[in-house]
Amino acid sequence: MRSAFIVAIAALGFTATAAQAQETTSSNGTSFRGIRIEANAGGDRFQSQGNHNDKFGYGGTIGFDGQIGDRIVIGAEGSYWRANDWNENCSGASGGTVCHKSFDEYGAAVRAGVLATPQLLIFAKGGYVVNEQRKRLDTPTGGYYDHFNTSGYQVGGGVEYSLSGEDARMPLYANVQYVRSQYNDHTARQRVMAGVGLRFK
Repeated sequence: MRSAFIVAIAALGFTATAAQAQETTSSNGTSFRGIRIEANAGGDRFQSQGNHNDKFGYGGTIGFDGQIGDRIVIGAEGSYWRANDWNENCSGASGGTVCHKSFDEYGAAVRAGVLATPQLLIFAKGGYVVNEQRKRLDTPTGGYYDHFNTSGYQVGGGVEYSLSGEDARMPLYANVQYVRSQYNDHTARQRVMAGVGLRFK
């Protein structure tokens, strides 16, 4: 489950080296460079068994961004996400009830974007995720219980706005994004979330 964070750290290091090697001196006044940490919160939809359940969710992200030329921003990130009190779908099956629950999600992704203005970034991202899940069947005569991890891919995109100028020591930023995670056991997660973070230049 935490192997995604190891992948993220490796990706951060690789992306940082590549971005720094290609980065040119920019005069556009942007602050979209350096290590960043952010808190995220928003709507979480877990889909399984042909059903879905919507809850409030929250998490965090750590990443690194570099700039290529005046307008291209590229970076890598590691993320954590969970629904408040988890997220679960239940339905009738085999004379009983089957419930599919989603717990923590860990992700490692690469993102790339274009600066619409020196303060506004439009970005897309994609990567790898691991989700802890549980499936339980309850019937009058018994049932089963299976607790496991499933992996998959993640895609998404959004907009990010710098609330501080490039001269700020720790620029503050905010973003809004949509992210979809598709897991290998034919379940999925969608979330629309907002984020607030700090960048360390």
